[in-house]
Amino acid sequence: MISTNDMRPGQAIIFEGRICLITQYDRVKPGKGPTFVRAMLKDIATGQALDKTWRGEQKVELVILEKRPHQFLYRQGDEFHFMDMESYDQVALGPDQVPPEIARFLRENMEVVVTFHGPKALSVEVPAFVNLKVTETAPGLRGDTVSGASKPATLETGTVIQVPLFINEGDVLKVDTRTGTYVTRA
Repeated sequence: MISTNDMRPGQAIIFEGRICLITQYDRVKPGKGPTFVRAMLKDIATGQALDKTWRGEQKVELVILEKRPHQFLYRQGDEFHFMDMESYDQVALGPDQVPPEIARFLRENMEVVVTFHGPKALSVEVPAFVNLKVTETAPGLRGDTVSGASKPATLETGTVIQVPLFINEGDVLKVDTRTGTYVTRA
């Protein structure tokens, strides 16, 4: 247990039975009255953002999370199989730990970070930018680079994103995994 005055962004706590990450923290000392703490929390399991205010010196339960590098091996049905890069142990995670917005960028042999609470895996983080090959798109148009128009392109993971008209099949693209958008050709 720690005091709410000792909380910091990046720490994890148990709030209403859920493991939450502190994303923002503000300690307020008004001219009159007691100190209070305002924090923005993110539920690790669901990604839900929560806003919570505590009285100063109130106690909360601190959770120690461990982040370990893993390699994505393969997908089998709804399960995603990862291998620990240090111990070579394998772990299978379901759709609760690997949501669709993460799963759509997973490529075999990709290095990711898996967050654990004790022996239980909670979530998977992919790199902010990944290089993926275009497997299907309409033919590119020469010279049409300034118009700002776009077309759909299917990537090697099956994800469809909007790309500029000059992109062709076989091109390798740098994609922002946070927004799911085209950045540049790799």
